[in-house]
Amino acid sequence: MYVEREIGRKFGKIAGIYGVVAVVGARQSGKTTFLKERSRQVNSSYVLFDDPDARALFEDDIKKFEKQYVEGHEVTVLDEVQYCRDAGIKLKYLADKGRKLWVTSSSEIILGKEILSYLVGRVSILRLYPFSLDEFLLSKGQKALTDEILRRNIWEHMTYGGYPKVVLTDDIELKKTILRDLFETMLLKDVARTFSIEDIRTLEDFTRYLAINIGGVLSYEKISREIKTSFQTMKKYLDAMEKSYIIVRVQPYFTNKSKEITKQPKIYFLDTGMRNIVAKEFSADVRGNLFENCVLSELLKLGFVPKCWRSKANAEVDFVIEKDNEIIPIEVKISVDPKNVERSLRSFIISYKPKKAIVIFYKGTKGSLDVNGCKVVFTDMVGMKELLSE
Repeated sequence: MYVEREIGRKFGKIAGIYGVVAVVGARQSGKTTFLKERSRQVNSSYVLFDDPDARALFEDDIKKFEKQYVEGHEVTVLDEVQYCRDAGIKLKYLADKGRKLWVTSSSEIILGKEILSYLVGRVSILRLYPFSLDEFLLSKGQKALTDEILRRNIWEHMTYGGYPKVVLTDDIELKKTILRDLFETMLLKDVARTFSIEDIRTLEDFTRYLAINIGGVLSYEKISREIKTSFQTMKKYLDAMEKSYIIVRVQPYFTNKSKEITKQPKIYFLDTGMRNIVAKEFSADVRGNLFENCVLSELLKLGFVPKCWRSKANAEVDFVIEKDNEIIPIEVKISVDPKNVERSLRSFIISYKPKKAIVIFYKGTKGSLDVNGCKVVFTDMVGMKELLSE
């Protein structure tokens, strides 16, 4: 079953303008399926660089590779191009010859100076994440939603995540097996191999620590004591895991350094199903930090770069985003009273005077009220997307 992806419309526009389109995102998030579906509409060829013969030809003789795989096709799909030596200059050669290329990568290393810096002005980059809530609902054929149906689907999406293969599998134990295998592949291939990490045991311990403590402020000193590793090693692990689309660092939002804590980011997982398999926690209950992680993932899929806010007076707002040059604070709650705005959000509103604030709930009643000239909207995750898409 193919589920139409939300980036499809944007891809259609940029593919007609740019010679090279790079679709990047987590392993098994659907990049290859998406491009193969698109490439059916044109005369195309497909090359997977896990194939050692194709990779060797690309690395050793780009002109022979061009003759073998590119000539005679309108579009060539190059899958997992980051594994190739000197990929940037080879892609530049093909692009300068007028070849139309769609490339994928499961690591943001492709965005660095070794590859895409050679293609400045020639390439457009799209990120494809695991299924958003809307894509999840589409895959389930869910069109009419009651509050109970929406909560049930949010719970499943939050518990097992949005990786297409997981979503499209009904068997619960098989979902967990797919997630476990995917995590091991990502850790060993995308993280350890790509970033030259040899101590897999410590990397696993570090990852599990982050999974258990999602939404928490990153304390290097505490983690160092817990898993007995150095600051430099932790930083290397964090960079590698973030560039491999396993975790997300949410940086602090601030304008006044004297009043706000500015150093430590919060850590979340890109996919909550992946988080749960790492933490070995699959609960029937909805936990606050997991729902918060779920909302964070949706904000990323909507194209935002969420930040968090904490004052030295211990006031906190879960996320702060920017839209149309306006800031919007976002609070995440399991349940809410739409007549009550908590102290921390009020503190942010007083300090920054936003025009709009959003409180996202799992259970609750939609509504809004005015706080110091700011419209505070109480809504669910579907309503959040509607508000942020206006």
